[in-house]
Amino acid sequence: MKIALAQYESKVGDIEFNTDQIVRALAACSGKAELVIFGESFLQGFDAFISEYEHDLSVAIPADGELMRRIAALSRGYGIDLVFGYFERDGADLYSSCAVIVDGRLAHNYRRISKGWKEYSFTGAHYREGDTALSFAYRGQKFTLALCGDMFDFPEKFKTDGILLWPVYLSYSLEDWAECRQEYAEQAALAAKRALIVNSIVHDEWPALGGTFDIENGGIKAELPFGEEGLLFAELG
Repeated sequence: MKIALAQYESKVGDIEFNTDQIVRALAACSGKAELVIFGESFLQGFDAFISEYEHDLSVAIPADGELMRRIAALSRGYGIDLVFGYFERDGADLYSSCAVIVDGRLAHNYRRISKGWKEYSFTGAHYREGDTALSFAYRGQKFTLALCGDMFDFPEKFKTDGILLWPVYLSYSLEDWAECRQEYAEQAALAAKRALIVNSIVHDEWPALGGTFDIENGGIKAELPFGEEGLLFAELG
């Protein structure tokens, strides 16, 4: 089985552009991968939330809504499954979530359990976290899914004998990455022998340069260049 990690540009607040990016990756992976993974909050862009509740409520989407069904239908049409981060609205509550779309339907919906996705000193009780890690079987492999700070706050909750999928959003400079890229590899190794990390490209006030890695036993097996869109293919036995 081959998995593609999509280090693609995400535009803050531009869902149509970001959906088109998902389609572009699906097309590029035709015949090359069974599953494509995007970064944390890829669909709306990490900074689409501004800690103003009514605004943020309008940005988030329901897990069972029209847009999710549309993306699931696109996935079905290309015959490639998807994992992507998004801001979820569930009634009055908001989450940083990650959708797992398999066979054209939302098979799993993970809600980040760590608090670092929000300015929680300024946000109210409607900005919430999940309370459990997500592990699931896919094409004969076991996967566990974490979002960004989850693996620093609660690494023990994601320990697995399967594959760790770790979408992140990190606006690090090249200097930051030079200092911490190995730290992320070692942090991933606390949970799994094999881990896949994917970050977006964002051209904004606080740019994100990517940071996409295939980790094995705490070492970086393969990675994409910083600042460049691309697909990193990982083959799983």
